[in-house]
Amino acid sequence: MKRSRTSPAWLREHVNDAYVQRARSEGYRSRAAYKLMEIDDKDRLIRAGDIVVDLGASPGGWSQVVAKRLQGRGHVIAVDRLAMEPLPGVSFLQGDFREQSFLLHLENLLAGAEVGLVLSDMSPNISGISVSDQARAVHLAELGLEFACNWLKPDGAFLVKLFQGHGFEGFLEAMRTSFKSVVLRKPAASRDRSPEVYLLAKALKTRSANRHPV
Repeated sequence: MKRSRTSPAWLREHVNDAYVQRARSEGYRSRAAYKLMEIDDKDRLIRAGDIVVDLGASPGGWSQVVAKRLQGRGHVIAVDRLAMEPLPGVSFLQGDFREQSFLLHLENLLAGAEVGLVLSDMSPNISGISVSDQARAVHLAELGLEFACNWLKPDGAFLVKLFQGHGFEGFLEAMRTSFKSVVLRKPAASRDRSPEVYLLAKALKTRSANRHPV
C-alpha cells in the first residue's frame, strides 16, 4: 500500500529526510528546490534577463531558486491554486491554470513578451485511484506543454514533472514533436521509489497556432 502524506511512516521519513533538513537550514521553502538546482547546474536553464513562468509554484521552492539565480536580471511569474507567501522578484497569481479565464489573465500579464523558461511542477490532488491520478497528472502536463509552445522563445526551455505510467510515452512523443531536444532528468532529491521524473525540452520546432491575442 502506498503511504499517504498523513501517515506516521511518511511523516517520520519526511522529518528525517536530508533534503528537508537542508532546506530548513538553508532557508528554502521546500526540498524541491534542490531538484531544480541540480537540473539547472547541469542544463543551464535559468538565464539572466529571461521571464520565467513557474506553474504549480506553491510553496515557492522553485520560484525562490530562480529569483536568487536571476539576481534581479529577469522576472519570475509564479502560478498556483494555493496561496503562496510573497518572494522578492516574484509576481504571484493565485488561480486555476486549467480555467480559460485564468490563463487569459496570465497571458495579459505577459503582454506579448516571450518567456525564456516554463517550469511545471503541477500535480493533481491524489485520490489514491492510480488510473485517475495518472490521467489528471498527464492532463496538467499537457496544459503546461501547450502554454510553453505558445509563449516560449525559440531557444527557450520547458521543464515538467510527470509520473511514469499510463500516458507517459504519449506525452513524451508530444514533447518530441514540439521540441528539437527532449531529455529525462531524475535529480538526487527525487526519492528513488517515486515514479516521478522530469522531462526537459529545449528549442521549439514551431510555435503553436493557439496563442491568444493580447
